[in-house]
Amino acid sequence: MDTTAAPSCYRHPDRETHVRCQRCERPICPDCMNQASVGFQCPACVAEGARSTRSGRTAYGGSRSADPARTSQVLIGLNVGVWLLILLTGGGRSAWVDRLALLPDGGRIPLRDGTVVAFPDGVADGAWWQLLTSTFTHVETLHIGFNMLALWFLGPQLEAAIGRTRFLALYFLSGLTGSLFVYWLALSHSFTVGASGAIFGLMGALLVIAVKVGADYSQILVWLGLNVVITVFGTGISWQGHLGGLVGGVLIALVLAFSPRTHRTRWQVAGLAVVALVILVGVVARTAVLG
Repeated sequence: MDTTAAPSCYRHPDRETHVRCQRCERPICPDCMNQASVGFQCPACVAEGARSTRSGRTAYGGSRSADPARTSQVLIGLNVGVWLLILLTGGGRSAWVDRLALLPDGGRIPLRDGTVVAFPDGVADGAWWQLLTSTFTHVETLHIGFNMLALWFLGPQLEAAIGRTRFLALYFLSGLTGSLFVYWLALSHSFTVGASGAIFGLMGALLVIAVKVGADYSQILVWLGLNVVITVFGTGISWQGHLGGLVGGVLIALVLAFSPRTHRTRWQVAGLAVVALVILVGVVARTAVLG
């Protein structure tokens, strides 16, 4: 027989609960729950936040954004701007796709019939910027539409929870982790575009934070599951970028959400620096293999 006692509210010991305050992590019952950006806070933490100079900080150390949607709107604008540039200069045949899409290895490739196919320069040829620019590049309308819709909904929630600087670090490092996976696992002479790696990173991060604060994450799992199904059974979809972005987002969120409160920012910066270093080492190693 299980004799483990269920947790009870710290203010109402007679009430069983499985929800914890996202700041102090003490168990709280429904009467003590105050809605926060992600999860709930107890009355004591709400009161402390209201009278403390820390009221301008998020639960994870970042500065609170006056408008949490602004950063996502700017990112959406950049993606749409690149898409329009490509659309107006030839669509999928645009020379901008050759410059901005992620091509692991370019050069001249001889075929079995003796013909030679000339590819533009890829990352292994020195076009390292493609690791980042590819995450802002789209060709298909449905592709950019889905990615930007996801960013519109996910971005403001995460920025409200972790702050603008940390949100940007999450977005870019998730996108770069997706690019790293593409660089290693995709065909050497294939083009990859899209912000999907960064979007999967946001989904993974939101799941980690929801689990951390004891919030209901069933909807996140459904959304993530649907995207996994589309990735597996869809055509022309970079599963490498999706997987890499998800892995990156989860790791980054673990760093942000579980860093010790003492010197939290230092721990977070160190953790993010390690992620960035791993990406850099992975790019250098793959370039050496392809070279």
